[in-house]
Amino acid sequence: MIVSCSKNDTEEMKPTVGSITESVYASGVIKSENQYTVYATVSGVLQKIKVTPGQTIAKGQTLFQIESDKASLTTENARLAYQLSNENSRYIQDKIAEMETKVQMAKDKLIVDQSVYNRNKNIKQYKVISEVEYERVELTYKNSKSNYESAVKQLSQLKLQLKNDQNRNSNNLKISEKSQSDFEVKSAFSGELFDVLVKEGTLITSQMPLAVIGEKNKYLLELDVDENDMVKVILGQKIVVTLDSYKGKVFEAKVDKIYPIMDERSRTFKIEAYFDNPPAKLYPNLTAEANIIIQTKKNALTIPKSYLIDDKFVLVNEDEKRQVKIGLNDYQNVEILEGLTAGETIYKPK
Repeated sequence: MIVSCSKNDTEEMKPTVGSITESVYASGVIKSENQYTVYATVSGVLQKIKVTPGQTIAKGQTLFQIESDKASLTTENARLAYQLSNENSRYIQDKIAEMETKVQMAKDKLIVDQSVYNRNKNIKQYKVISEVEYERVELTYKNSKSNYESAVKQLSQLKLQLKNDQNRNSNNLKISEKSQSDFEVKSAFSGELFDVLVKEGTLITSQMPLAVIGEKNKYLLELDVDENDMVKVILGQKIVVTLDSYKGKVFEAKVDKIYPIMDERSRTFKIEAYFDNPPAKLYPNLTAEANIIIQTKKNALTIPKSYLIDDKFVLVNEDEKRQVKIGLNDYQNVEILEGLTAGETIYKPK
């Protein structure tokens, strides 16, 4: 195919030999290490905020107090029930002791009656005991056996009742105390409180974010990479980073973690990276733009992308369209592998 170009208005150039770097664009924000958002596990009115932004937080420290009058009453009722069960347990223990005595007495009587029964059973064939007397002895033995088994069963039931009552009331108290403690929102980690997102008197739910906490002076990059570029990204790759807060400055980082699942809404993958030499001051949620270096090639024959037609043709001799094979490319230039030499002139297509 021939393309006609006027010589006066056609830009021309020769390929250049130099370095070219292929990279993948990513955007994201600065995050504190182990940064997390605090949520409550219960709903209610926020009664007291016990911390302020910028404060150093210890693990387990109370951050918020949610109104818990009903929970307090429930806990108190559970405590009273537990105390009452302890008092009742002493009564049941006395009953158990009494029943153990009855079991022993029933056992002793059973041993005697069983002995009499076995003896009369052995001599019955010699007709030295009447049938009526034998039946009386047999009945006495069977009654003793039944009474003993009944006493053993009652003793077992009393012990089970005591155990169940104690466990039930103890568990109810623990559950109530745990439920009440949920009205105190505590920090899961030590770090710095970056922000408080609610005000006292607010009706909060378990889905409402309350605060943001992270490690103090430890920051990382959280970047989003397009799904089309993700296959090129591996751990340890160098990243060139720019920040709006540090205009004109470039920082270097390395890929530290790749999350192996795509966000279906943004069609991106999340990666984390650490600065080689971080800026003097960083804050959570600062915006960042990055180029992940895939590979760099020296002494490559390159031309501007604007001189390439359909990713495989260039114009030579002003109007001749020639097919070329391309290699690496960045945002401005593309490497020519075949079809063009350094001394040839190419023309910019209109």
